[in-house]
Amino acid sequence: MKKMLDYIKSVRSEWFKIVWPSRDAVVRATIMILIFSGLAALFFFVIDSILNALVGWIF
Repeated sequence: MKKMLDYIKSVRSEWFKIVWPSRDAVVRATIMILIFSGLAALFFFVIDSILNALVGWIF
């Protein structure tokens, strides 16, 4: 029982050491993720279209 209480106390003390990001940082990171995801989707769409056209032309 003592070990479990020590564990809970240590978890509680670590919980208060957490530094949460600001709202501005979260919004900025979300926008960057959306932009880079869109760019990756566009890149793969272009590559897929080119490869599809090449395969259609060959066969």
